[in-house]
Amino acid sequence: MTDASQDPSPAETRRALRANVRAIAESTVQRLGCDLVAVHITGDRTGPVLRLFIDKPGGVDMAVCAQVSRALSPEFDVEDPLPGRYRLEVSSPGIDRPVERPVDYQRFVGFQIKVRMLPDTGRKRYVGELRGLDGDHVLVLEHPDKPAHRVPYEHIDRAQLVLTTEEFLRLGKEGLPVVEGGPA
Repeated sequence: MTDASQDPSPAETRRALRANVRAIAESTVQRLGCDLVAVHITGDRTGPVLRLFIDKPGGVDMAVCAQVSRALSPEFDVEDPLPGRYRLEVSSPGIDRPVERPVDYQRFVGFQIKVRMLPDTGRKRYVGELRGLDGDHVLVLEHPDKPAHRVPYEHIDRAQLVLTTEEFLRLGKEGLPVVEGGPA
């Protein structure tokens, strides 16, 4: 018999599922010339939804999303990363661009970010200017006259940029900021 206090929380289970989906999908998405920005597992009245956000230089359109979806469907059928029936959705990151990987916390330094924390890890959310990474902490500056918050990366459930329309259009035109030593 296991101790219930050691069972992972639903949010921790969701993080593990996202990591498993990323491990299965990443090489196929890259082979198709795209970048796997984020993996979200949500649900609606029709059941679970596995949502993949992809991007590439010049952006993605519906045809690219459909191509990635068709390529991944057989892989997911074999690997079965999400037990039971679910709906697979592939889309562009959009104006509320998810931030999931350490490289993206470096890529978007200076942009506004909203961070939702895992339950029972202290504070529920942070909103402010992304200041990058310091070891295994994400730095979020909420008030210019105070030090940035050191948010443990492992306690983040979900994060997204809070882009203005101008920033979103500029990223679409100029492309993503390049991170020295990271992927383009």
